[in-house]
Amino acid sequence: MLLSRLRDTAAAALVLRTSGSTALSPPSFLYPASLIRPTSGKAPSLLAATHTSPFSAPVCAAVQSKRLLGRSQSLFRKNTASALRSFSSSARSVCGGLSNAEARAAVEAALDALAEKVQEAAEPKRELLKTLRKEHGTVVISEATLSTVCGGMRGLTAILTETSTLHAEKGILYRGLTINECLAKLPRMHKEEYPAVEGLIWFLMTGSIPTVNEVELLSNALYALSLSSASSSPSAPFIPPHVGKVLDAVPPSTHPMTQLVMAAAALQPTSELAQAYRHKTVSRHDLWKPALADALSLIAKNAVMAARIFRRSFRDGQEIDPVRSLDWAANFGHMMGFNSKEHQELFRLYLFLHADHEGGNVSAHAAHVVGSALSDPFLAFSAGMAGLAGPLHGLANQECLNWLRDVHCKLNGAAPTRENVKKIAEDTLASGRVIPGYGHAVLRVTDPRFTAQREFALKYLKDDELFQLLNVAYNTIPDVLLATGKVKNPYPNVDCHSGVLLQHFGITEADFYTVLFGVSRAIGIACQYVWDRILGLPIERPKSTTLDLLKAACVERKGN
Repeated sequence: MLLSRLRDTAAAALVLRTSGSTALSPPSFLYPASLIRPTSGKAPSLLAATHTSPFSAPVCAAVQSKRLLGRSQSLFRKNTASALRSFSSSARSVCGGLSNAEARAAVEAALDALAEKVQEAAEPKRELLKTLRKEHGTVVISEATLSTVCGGMRGLTAILTETSTLHAEKGILYRGLTINECLAKLPRMHKEEYPAVEGLIWFLMTGSIPTVNEVELLSNALYALSLSSASSSPSAPFIPPHVGKVLDAVPPSTHPMTQLVMAAAALQPTSELAQAYRHKTVSRHDLWKPALADALSLIAKNAVMAARIFRRSFRDGQEIDPVRSLDWAANFGHMMGFNSKEHQELFRLYLFLHADHEGGNVSAHAAHVVGSALSDPFLAFSAGMAGLAGPLHGLANQECLNWLRDVHCKLNGAAPTRENVKKIAEDTLASGRVIPGYGHAVLRVTDPRFTAQREFALKYLKDDELFQLLNVAYNTIPDVLLATGKVKNPYPNVDCHSGVLLQHFGITEADFYTVLFGVSRAIGIACQYVWDRILGLPIERPKSTTLDLLKAACVERKGN
């Protein structure tokens, strides 16, 4: 099994670093390219690779010792986190204090534990899908009318997504749990107010609530995958130098979403799945395993590239490296240049709330379609972000913020009240415009993600002028919309609030807001991709029609 071989390799590296008295340079012989990306046949074993080692005979003999390898596996499984912290500094590279071997050990420790949980969840789901197809394949789940065909397929249930679903009364459900249930049940790494987003990643991948140790294991891996290297070694987990060069090829004034799409595509050469499929080293049944490795790599590296885009487009261009002691969300804020405790809690909440939203929205669906062709997660995510860049999908929170600012200007210094906000809202509707941030295609209640942000604001920015205006609007606009008799759901959604939070905490560059959304949504897209491969979903190929054929069908139906 590929993951087991990688685990054994990384484990041996751990023992060599912690048991010997001689400081070793990074043991590159433990990570030959043929082991990670074999060109043909079965991957060579660890022992077969050692004959080319530049190290001394005693070291090679130690690696070949079954007793040492057994000890290394135990150390790797049980004490990876503490072992990583105790490595000799003389053996470290400049990549955040981790060598190639150390970083890969951290990544493989998390992958090994995560893959075991995913496999446990996968088998019953595969059997269920097999049974449903065999025994109920002709059951009608949803019907397409002419309005469905011509109206963006709204309301058509035709995509299988395991990670989340949208409930009209409960809002988005992550693996069947509401937002509030997830916030309550997912672990904190220390004593933070909001759970570590690593816990949500684990939960979406496995369907089980992780322990604190499992969250820390995943956090170590994401940190290792976030590091950059001057080396372009294909077996290294670090971000290769060519990705930064791709961004440097365009002006900093290039729209941040364009840069994010470019960065995601530039990361594609690091894909384990692409190499495994190309060299036929993994069966179709097991493609989810390299997909899982790519998923973690995508989540980690995408956040780094987003922070770099922010720094080069809106700050001094100086990159900020991740910090080993921070969780993933806090590290993202740190790499952008925001380090207060309040900022850390904001990023944990924001990245948690926007992580997944079924599979039918433009970005998730685009990534799903591209992934169904077995394009790797990096290419699929790049396609999804190209969809998110569209103004009808990714500009919602900016439009909400702009409307609030417009109302603030029209108040001309007056305090917001239900009366004056109601008048402005009615004038907006009378002019033929919509009030952004209110209503939802599925929800029939206030979006729980809005409520979570409001509770955050009441604690951290209750005196902020825009928040006070938003609070009045929240208590006023639903009644205005209901009075029109045309709105099924007049309540605020998630986009109604996020811009106010970001503005208050100094993230005022509205063009970057969609990138922030993309950093969070990488979680859902990556998790959905893994489960699409687990379930063996086929390439997506719906049938299309023409207006003339639609007309003919309508005439025939009318005649009958």
